Amino acid sequence: MKSFTRQWRFLRRLRPLALAAGLACGLGTAALGQVVFHRGNDGDPETLDAHKTSTVSEAHLLRDLSEGLVIHHINGEVVPGVAESWTMSEDGKSYTFKLRANARWSNGDPVKAGDFVYSLKRIVNPATGAKYANILYPILNAEKINKSGEGATLDELGVKALDDTTLQIGLERPTPYFLELLTHQTGLPVHPASVEKFGKDFVKPENWVSNGAYTLKEFVPNSHIKMEKNKSFHDAANVQIDTILYYPASDLAAAARRFQAGELHMTTDIPADQIQQLREKLGNQVKVAPYLGTYFLIVNTAKKPFDDLRVRRALSLVIDREFIAEEIWGGTMLPAYGVIPPNIGNYGERAEADFKSVSPLDREEEAKRLLAAAGYGPGMPLRVQLRYNTTDNNRRTMIAIAEQWKVLGVETSFINTDGKTHFALLRDGGDFDIARYGWIGDYSDPQNFLFLFLSDNKGFNSGKYANPKFDALLQQGANELDLAKRAAVLREADSILATEMPWIPLMYYSSKNLVSPKLVGFQQNLRGALPTRFMSLKP
Repeated sequence: MKSFTRQWRFLRRLRPLALAAGLACGLGTAALGQVVFHRGNDGDPETLDAHKTSTVSEAHLLRDLSEGLVIHHINGEVVPGVAESWTMSEDGKSYTFKLRANARWSNGDPVKAGDFVYSLKRIVNPATGAKYANILYPILNAEKINKSGEGATLDELGVKALDDTTLQIGLERPTPYFLELLTHQTGLPVHPASVEKFGKDFVKPENWVSNGAYTLKEFVPNSHIKMEKNKSFHDAANVQIDTILYYPASDLAAAARRFQAGELHMTTDIPADQIQQLREKLGNQVKVAPYLGTYFLIVNTAKKPFDDLRVRRALSLVIDREFIAEEIWGGTMLPAYGVIPPNIGNYGERAEADFKSVSPLDREEEAKRLLAAAGYGPGMPLRVQLRYNTTDNNRRTMIAIAEQWKVLGVETSFINTDGKTHFALLRDGGDFDIARYGWIGDYSDPQNFLFLFLSDNKGFNSGKYANPKFDALLQQGANELDLAKRAAVLREADSILATEMPWIPLMYYSSKNLVSPKLVGFQQNLRGALPTRFMSLKP
């Protein structure tokens, strides 16, 4: 075995802060000496079952409630979680993880290698209905098992407990991003006894058993989620914050007001139309940094007339991404002409739309010609129903796009819902014309963006795009061991998307937070990973 053992000394050894009974700026404590973190979130989770989640808001919560084999440190690095060390085989197709002897569930049970075997089998089991199971397809036989009837049983999944503290995972092929993949919520363990006893109700606060830094105490929809420090957590001595109160904050203007009133220590987004005003007022409490994500419009390619490339290209041509990024989003986003964002790992030049450098007037003329050729024009307007999840930033963006489409005679109507409803409809194959979407990379590799367009990716290919050549290229890339050759294959697949535009990329994300000067340890990173356990609060 080629040793890749990593003994990290990454946890801060901060001296405990002597906290006053009440926090300044209007933030109170749950009890004398209790440190309470008031934290905004993008919205309520649809579920806290890690094997059925899919959104960033759920990921924020689960980073505090659960711990995988490896985790993202608040600086964005992959560091040990339940596994204190690991080795990789010479051929790159097997990992052996050594679990911490002192890893415990919140009820005192030891966290065992068998818990990960149970959990990984649960998520790939087709009966679970996990839409995100395909992220784990690098594991040996995971894809065959998840696509029921393809000749493999759960017992053939490439995971094995060699003993209570040793877990072995076999892969279909060497996977350069595998460790980072395991930081995702799909790799989180569930407490087997709780799942067996309570079924889907194991996620209720009264039934919840955590192996992370915090345990779930309350979930009041549209109000808050309360978490308390898990005293059984292996590094509880270095967890400085006792209680977290998460608040759903899709109304960004209201969240900004709450922050300024001292009711929140941190937000997960900022109303773009207020960014300059907030910077002037709050200074370096306004934090903006690069983020590994792309803001899209998903086009339903299985529905007429959106199955017509001429229609998709025309709609994309006239969108003024520079105006939207600068004027709507206050310069906090970058115009996007391709699917894959900058700063991606294991890649080279990204594919982008061929009209990126074409003048707006020439784009408009081409778009009009394309729509006319597709049968639309005066007397026969193209009607588009544009669906989005409700935030101030999204609403203003969708209105701007509808205004820009008017030059083509396009008539746009809107449907907006809360994020939970919006993303559930897309994930479950609901009907729509065009829908807003955002994808934040689960790991820094182009495959994590390209796999969204695989014809058999029912959980995330909401626009039902199907291209056999594209599918074949992604399979070829998966089988290519040479990283440079692999990147070239994936670039070819990327160029197909840039040409066919099954989704319309609009902007590349930045992370945008309002952060109290009382919050210590906060670090923005490309992954957007902000585990509470690495932060503390000053009195």
